[in-house]
Amino acid sequence: MFSVLALFLATTSVVTARVVRRDTADGFPNPNATQLEFIENLADGTLSDAPPPPSLNESSIPIFQLINFNENFEVAFFTSLIENITTDEAGFTLPTEKKEQILDILTTVLAQEQLHAIDAANILKHFNASLIPEPCTYIFPGATDINSSIALAATFTDVVLGTLQDAAEGLATNGDLGPIREVASIIGQEGQQSGFYRLLLNQKPSEKPFLTTNVGAFAWSALQQFVVSCPFNISEIEIPIFPPLQVTNSSRGPIIEPRNQRLSFVANLTGSSEAEQFFNETDPDLFVTYFSGQLLPISVSVQDAQWFGENNTHLRFGAEFPFEENILVGLTIAALTTKDNFTSYAEVVNATIAAPGLIEVVDGELSWNLLSEEEL
Repeated sequence: MFSVLALFLATTSVVTARVVRRDTADGFPNPNATQLEFIENLADGTLSDAPPPPSLNESSIPIFQLINFNENFEVAFFTSLIENITTDEAGFTLPTEKKEQILDILTTVLAQEQLHAIDAANILKHFNASLIPEPCTYIFPGATDINSSIALAATFTDVVLGTLQDAAEGLATNGDLGPIREVASIIGQEGQQSGFYRLLLNQKPSEKPFLTTNVGAFAWSALQQFVVSCPFNISEIEIPIFPPLQVTNSSRGPIIEPRNQRLSFVANLTGSSEAEQFFNETDPDLFVTYFSGQLLPISVSVQDAQWFGENNTHLRFGAEFPFEENILVGLTIAALTTKDNFTSYAEVVNATIAAPGLIEVVDGELSWNLLSEEEL
């Protein structure tokens, strides 16, 4: 089964990826009442009619800007996928009956993602946020057929599931309890999507007992790999963007076997002031820190560091992947950090110089193939 490819951090296939700008008749992202009703009918549900909370901490504004930005990206992705299947693009052809079923499901998902984006934008509007992110122009590296596209959807959905955990905790920390119930409902909805995509990819629908957490800064950094341009200055969203971290030792992109092993990484640290102190060191005191499930961050030392590239600002290195001890099935998120022994996920952000690296461990595959023409 061909799966996630290089996903967020692929660079070699960017030139062949399709550039997507979304312009449709449904009025998204600013539908009128009639258009909104149309979207809600497709989504099998409506926006909440509960009043907004009486106040919102200023520190919670970037949380909803990130949610809005991500949902806009997902809307563009599913719009592109639906178009490719509808028009029978090479690699996206399906038998007529199953094509209709898949399109029906994806059309509902698209409308639901539109409502997620509209909901986040409405919160930002209500509290007079200085920036409400409009949809950007995107590329989808590696999404070259239906299998790789569903695999990409599965992985970015898993990343979102971890990021919304961070959003809920951030809102609670800021005293903004009102929106948490709604965020939690979106977590459940995204989890239903994830299970469906995993089945299509011949995997068990539930990945782990406790899904891998994430932090907003890592999700924000990963999203930048899909963006061609935006109609606003992304620096206005006050979330740090880290240099990308690539996992390079697998022919299947980030997919690796379920065993203890040494992984290979590459980070482009050009322009990183946080990394400058380590440039050209043969044995830099750096670590790879992993997020998996709800485990505390797991840190291992960087090995065999090699500086290369212009001004020696690119770093190639290895690090152990302690699969067996920690049962690292499913999504693991990696960061290159300047310290170890973390007691919280937020603490990792402050010590990160490159992230995120995405690692997928598939612990067995089911015997069916729901995306084959024979079984679809």
